[in-house]
Amino acid sequence: MRLHRNLVYTTIDSLNAIFNEGEYADKVVARALKKDKRWGSSDRKFVAETIYEIVRWKRLYAEIAEVKEPFDRDNLWRMFAVWAVLRGYPIPDWRQLEGTPERKIKGRFDELSKIRALKESIPDWMDELGVKELGEKVWATEIAAQNQPAKVILRTNTLKGTKENLRNTLMDLNIETEYLKDQPEALVLKERANVFLTDAFKQGLFEVQDANSQLVAGFLDVKPGMRVVDTCAGAGGKTLHIASLMENKGQLIAMDLYESKLKQLKLRAKRNGAFNIEYRIIDTTKVIKKLHEKADRVLIDAPCSGLGVLKRNPDAKWKLQPEFIDNIRKVQAEVLESYSKIVKPGGKLVYATCSVLPSENQEQVERFLKTEIGKQFTFIKDRKILASESGFDGFYMALLERKETLG
Repeated sequence: MRLHRNLVYTTIDSLNAIFNEGEYADKVVARALKKDKRWGSSDRKFVAETIYEIVRWKRLYAEIAEVKEPFDRDNLWRMFAVWAVLRGYPIPDWRQLEGTPERKIKGRFDELSKIRALKESIPDWMDELGVKELGEKVWATEIAAQNQPAKVILRTNTLKGTKENLRNTLMDLNIETEYLKDQPEALVLKERANVFLTDAFKQGLFEVQDANSQLVAGFLDVKPGMRVVDTCAGAGGKTLHIASLMENKGQLIAMDLYESKLKQLKLRAKRNGAFNIEYRIIDTTKVIKKLHEKADRVLIDAPCSGLGVLKRNPDAKWKLQPEFIDNIRKVQAEVLESYSKIVKPGGKLVYATCSVLPSENQEQVERFLKTEIGKQFTFIKDRKILASESGFDGFYMALLERKETLG
């Protein structure tokens, strides 16, 4: 187990882009992995995992290394040295790692790990918010779970085949998967692999989608032949799932504020063989008004803090600001009020987020049900899913039904 200079240099360059140039970790990692065609899978694995690890534990490592932002290259090397010592790597005699104080690093790790915001490597405001909303005990276990690396979960595209066939196809490529209890379309990768390079992916046999994210489309209770609207479709992971549950029958309208996201969804839909999707950009209020009381089912996968998916997006810990969360709650209230009008009498609505905060979830639904439009809905059920209980992403979903109008 030794460190290779070119891999470590790539890691340092990548951390500089994430911490100092504001780039997104997933984009930086994807770029880093293309840097050297001679790298084998273990080299790429080292680069990807090390970048994510140091991003995940940024605050803790910076405290141990006694460096402050903005980090210059020497600071980044010191943080890398902390990572290497705590992971048990022998420190090579490179100029940048000279004089690495191994015993001091281990001692400071033990000492600083007594403070939760440092141990879990999150901003103080996030720790305070978590405690306020979930309570000390639940928050402590939840944020610890959010610091575990995310598993890779596939969702079988049932428009093109069965879960069993997909599993066999991947087995032939030496990619081993396991079934997930109570998840009809999910397969969990036993070991991380770049599944996007496989022919099975290019043929649209599956999508990568977290296990709990896969529960949302099922919660919406869609049937073939319905008219369904996904109001915040984005790049369309849930849209594509809905299309497969509809068996391509009926009308599925995917809406978003951003044309670029819908373009991405079009490409994915083509690969998936999902052809009952219509795309609409929400560029005026008319787009929504035209659909008032027209849909059997409406999904509002609302914009949120993303505090349920930190294991997947560890850099969000550093990009999120408390003001953003205050603003996003206002946006959630607005979209719920505006988009709920699309549901026809007798139709159903799902409000979903990938947050674990009650203020973005059940409190939003309770507030909505007291509004003028909300009084026309009946609360049916909801699900609050914590990463600490499920092992996957944190999610919330609520199912509401619009009351039949009296003739």
